[in-house]
Amino acid sequence: FFISIFFLTACRDNIVVSAYGVFSVIDDTTIEIDGVIDSGSIDNFENLLEDYPDIETINIVEIPGSNDDDINLEISLMIHENGMSTHLLDDAIIASGGVDLFLAGIERTRSSNNMVGVHAWSNGVSEATDFPEEDEEHVIYLEYYQNIGFTKQEAKDFYFFTINAAPSASIHYMTETELNLYDIFTE
Repeated sequence: FFISIFFLTACRDNIVVSAYGVFSVIDDTTIEIDGVIDSGSIDNFENLLEDYPDIETINIVEIPGSNDDDINLEISLMIHENGMSTHLLDDAIIASGGVDLFLAGIERTRSSNNMVGVHAWSNGVSEATDFPEEDEEHVIYLEYYQNIGFTKQEAKDFYFFTINAAPSASIHYMTETELNLYDIFTE
C-alpha cells in the first residue's frame, strides 16, 4: 500500500501540499514537476491522480529527461488522456523525454526564459539515427506523437527533426523559429 507524506514547504512561489517523487501537489487542480522521470514515476503519478483526481494543470520547473522512455511515454499519454495542460514556469528547462511529456498537454503554455532541448535517443549501443526512417525502432515515438494530436506528417517531421538535431550525448536547444515551426506552444 502507499503512504502519502504530507508536508508544507516553499516550492518556488508556491506551497507544496504533498509530494510524489518528482511531482508536487500545489492545490487540488495544479501540480509541479521538477526532476528526471524514472521507473518509479509511474507509481508516483498514479497515486497522485488517485489522491487528486481533479488535476488540470502541470507546471514544469525542470525535466532534463527520463531514465525510462517507456514509463515517460506512459505518463505522458495519461496526461493527454486526462485533458491536462502543461505550462513552463519562468526559467524552466525541458529536454529529451521532458519535451515529450510537455507536448502531452492539451494546452501548452510558457512563461519566460524557457529552454526546450532535443536530441537523438540511444539504446546504449545504437543511436536513433543509426536506423533507417522506416525501421520499427521509430514507431513507438511516431505513434506517441499521433496519439497526442499530431498528424502523421507532423509526427514524422518533428520526430526526425529531434533525432537529427543533436546526437544522444549532446543537446540542441530549439530556436524560437523552430518552436513556432513545430507548434510547441498552443498559446
